[in-house]
Amino acid sequence: MLRRPYGFLFAAAAITLLYMAFQNSRNDGVIRRGDVSGPATNTTVSKTPPKRTNDTIRVASFNLDQFQEKKISDPNVTELLLRVLRQFDVIAIQEVTARSQDFFPALCDLLNSKGAHYDYVVGPRIGRSGRTEQFAYLYDRRTIEVDRNQLYTVEDRDQLLTFDPLVGWFRARGPKPQEAFTFSLVNVHVDASEAARELSILDDVFFAVRSDGLDEDDVIMLGDFEASDQKLGELGKVPHLLAVVSKQPTNVRGNAQLDNILFDQQSTTEFTGRGGIYDFLREFNLTSEQAQLISDHVPVWAEFSVYEGSEPGRFASRNSRTTR
Repeated sequence: MLRRPYGFLFAAAAITLLYMAFQNSRNDGVIRRGDVSGPATNTTVSKTPPKRTNDTIRVASFNLDQFQEKKISDPNVTELLLRVLRQFDVIAIQEVTARSQDFFPALCDLLNSKGAHYDYVVGPRIGRSGRTEQFAYLYDRRTIEVDRNQLYTVEDRDQLLTFDPLVGWFRARGPKPQEAFTFSLVNVHVDASEAARELSILDDVFFAVRSDGLDEDDVIMLGDFEASDQKLGELGKVPHLLAVVSKQPTNVRGNAQLDNILFDQQSTTEFTGRGGIYDFLREFNLTSEQAQLISDHVPVWAEFSVYEGSEPGRFASRNSRTTR
């Protein structure tokens, strides 16, 4: 088991693989491994994602607020949710409270009912007594690959975080594998009652993931931070940190910024500068009450080049992977 500073432990790959093999029976798109007061922002803000292109991918985060069987049993709610999710190539999801092992297979079947090709990876149930949830990633197999061997939960030995982040390693499809954009996603959900303390820990998590032995410099932390981009505490002091969402509410009532996508802008040059919130209320002409049947959050998203370093012909540092 790899040890990292500040009491964080990383689960051994063998243990993670056994758990994920139990949770995820699908194998398509799997890769086999062969200082400032607040973060900078230089984002072209858009409330609706741009038209898809072959040279970019869209990464999103969505707190789905008690995401369970009920939300995919109501046809009206389900159809709206599916339309939102299909806007993105990979989506980090928080607050999964479903109990059925068939929940994500059923969700992917619904997503793919109109010709899409989504799959999922999901982490273990985390949290404290009476407050548990799962993190998950949904991804489009046509544009994204995931290495299930490298899916792991950041274990917090000292219980400094309420919900241990879920880390996944991904690669864009399209370019030659050795030239494709590769990146680690760190899926987080900060406890609102412990936000200041937990934000002072997440910077350590960011650095620990970047040094986790996977040789990946593109680390993207995304999720529900329960704070605006100007109030991220120690996390906001990570050098060269860019917040995709700035001074924009990310809840459906439009009165609080909670969610974001963060990364080192000097390392992750693949960012196109486009991102923001997905205002599905305006897109589908919903009231706040109707939108909250889906979630009390809106998705946040960012666009990246499919090429490592944003240029064809550049080689990813981890270029020996094979796929199946």
